[in-house]
Amino acid sequence: MTTQRVRRRAPRGPYVLDTRELGRRPGSLRRVETTIVQPSDFGTEMLRVPAGATVALDLRLESVMEGVLVSGVVTAPLSGECGRCLDEVSDTASVEIRELFYYPDRVVEIEDEDDIGVLVDDHADIGPVVRDAMVLSLPLSPVCRPDCAGLCVDCGVRLDEVGPDHSHNRQDPRWAALSGLAADPATTENKEKD
Repeated sequence: MTTQRVRRRAPRGPYVLDTRELGRRPGSLRRVETTIVQPSDFGTEMLRVPAGATVALDLRLESVMEGVLVSGVVTAPLSGECGRCLDEVSDTASVEIRELFYYPDRVVEIEDEDDIGVLVDDHADIGPVVRDAMVLSLPLSPVCRPDCAGLCVDCGVRLDEVGPDHSHNRQDPRWAALSGLAADPATTENKEKD
């Protein structure tokens, strides 16, 4: 009994690279330097590559025995919010990628084919690789500048705008019951009698 692989359709999108020019000649190399328009947002809640942003690809496609090795640098603009004061943050991120995309006939007995890149009709979709590399490189709590003081926890005003003397008269909740005793006239009378 023979098993047949389901034929996949060639992927489409800005992150899909055509590798037909390389053929199956190990050692052949092709450089790809281009810019693409980011089709949708990806990133974290605080910082992301926005949809419509211009992403620069500087890649090498190299034919090897098992498939095509894609390596290089991806540079993208970032936008988001400061983790301290919630002001707008803009930055640029560059990440290195390196992924082997296997020829379909070279993939043998791999438990989970979704975890590896496979060429489909000699096309490599690097979108998931770029997204994973970019998201993992993003800070969990971006800041607008290193010395950002953040927001006041009581009133929400930016601490950089009000200065270091800004404070609120807050009573420690653990002592609240004692302040109530001091204000109670019956307690004051009992102290005077002793």
